[in-house]
Amino acid sequence: MSAKKRSQRKPTARTGQKSVAQARSAGRRNGLLWGGAAVAVVALLVTVIVAVTRSADTKQVGSAATDINNAPATTAVGRTDPPPWPAPSDAPAAVRAAGLPMLSAESNVEHIHAHLDVRVDGNPVEVPANLGIDQKRGSISPLHTHDTTGVIHIESPVKRQFTLGELFSEWDVSLSADNIGALRAADGKTLRVYVNGTPRTGNPAAITFAAHDEIALIYGTPQPDESVPNGYDFPPGN
Repeated sequence: MSAKKRSQRKPTARTGQKSVAQARSAGRRNGLLWGGAAVAVVALLVTVIVAVTRSADTKQVGSAATDINNAPATTAVGRTDPPPWPAPSDAPAAVRAAGLPMLSAESNVEHIHAHLDVRVDGNPVEVPANLGIDQKRGSISPLHTHDTTGVIHIESPVKRQFTLGELFSEWDVSLSADNIGALRAADGKTLRVYVNGTPRTGNPAAITFAAHDEIALIYGTPQPDESVPNGYDFPPGN
């Protein structure tokens, strides 16, 4: 058979199978290459995101530490209305008024709990949930509440004292030695302050929180048989 005729010979079935196998092998190699490249890109993106997040968190903690290390506020600015006093609608503004920062998460360098009771003419006044918490933006003050039990949470990235005045500013309720909101010491009514059952005189906004303190603010006409809480049954782990 001549060379010309051999070159015109039709491909056999075996030749076709071989070509298909080669094509499939090449496709698998290309697929593996593309898959490996995709995995590498994803891994790189994750690394970058983690690094940026950690950097942002580090900057935030550093900034927060600077803000928190300012001298604790010993005044409370806020509403001068009668109770009840709901949580303010703008939590970050109230936290700024207290001189505190908003954080992306709770910290545990300083982690303690205290309890606050407020009574007006013998009736309890609810301490609102989510003081110092911006639920929409997911940010939180190192001084805050989670529920209406009156438990005060201090979860700070630095060791530092926090005051009752800062909490009341976050609550947006005015507090001084002779007033709480619109309630003023007059006509036989007084504002009495107790810490663990012991009377405190002077400016209540300057009182600092210690672990498991029970703080009671009692407004009204003093009664001889008046009951003053001297402790609180904190849940386990608090």
